[in-house]
Amino acid sequence: MKNEQRRNKIIELLKQNDLPISATTLANMFNVTRQIIVADIAILRAAGYTIIASNRGYKLTLINQDLIKRIVVQHTKNDVLDEFYAILDNGGKIIDVIVEHPIYGQISVELNITSRYDAEEFVEKLNNTNSNPLSLLTQGIHIHTIEIQNEQSYSRILNKLSALNILVQ
Repeated sequence: MKNEQRRNKIIELLKQNDLPISATTLANMFNVTRQIIVADIAILRAAGYTIIASNRGYKLTLINQDLIKRIVVQHTKNDVLDEFYAILDNGGKIIDVIVEHPIYGQISVELNITSRYDAEEFVEKLNNTNSNPLSLLTQGIHIHTIEIQNEQSYSRILNKLSALNILVQ
């Protein structure tokens, strides 16, 4: 199978699956290395496909740019789950987290948190590995790119984050 054929098949598979597919699974399907799949994904992203990477694998997303917002928040590690619930319960999905580091500049990490389960799993991993959130590098200040259902859900999210005293305005 040629490279372009494999990439087209990867897109087809990602379109057909609601759940993420790991690079290892794709590599086994196409009898190539995991590194080849990682390179394929990079090429597909450069071609304009919105492919999200999570700890469970790759997922193709069809994002309406009108429904993408960025919010600035500040809180401690203990408030991560409350922050996630405020977004998720009011019609949002958390795409990424961004911090502005004084030396390294912008650091962005894809989160792809779309449910309470994802949020709880993220916090559990933080706690079980004794890790700290990326926002610890910036005294808790960070940015989230979120996908919203509509402007009303965005307003609800902002109100809830404000009520929690974590929204930076």
